[in-house]
Amino acid sequence: MSTLDTSIQELLSIEGANGAALVDISSGMALASGGNPGFDLTVAAAGNSNVVRAKLKTMADLGLDGTIEDIMITLDRQYHLINVLNTSDTSGLFVYLVLDRNTANLALARHKLNTIAQRISL
Repeated sequence: MSTLDTSIQELLSIEGANGAALVDISSGMALASGGNPGFDLTVAAAGNSNVVRAKLKTMADLGLDGTIEDIMITLDRQYHLINVLNTSDTSGLFVYLVLDRNTANLALARHKLNTIAQRISL
């Protein structure tokens, strides 16, 4: 298994996780994905790249320095976590993780997501 596939499997092992993808911000294409969140992960990856690009543009318009660590979207039945990767090896990528709101522990999931994201390399 490749490093990316291993990372996806680790993300899916987080309690409550039912979908994960590693996404290129500029193109919206998923480099790797897995799970079954009940919707098309490739469409979600593309849509969430628009979210990240919009936030980056807003930060630039406001003159804010720094980087995005993560973005959280809460739905009535799911949490959608976007973790922007900022190392030199992974710049321009983000991890997209879908959690079932009824079974996930959000704090623990975010902690594990950050730990796994730090190990991702291409």
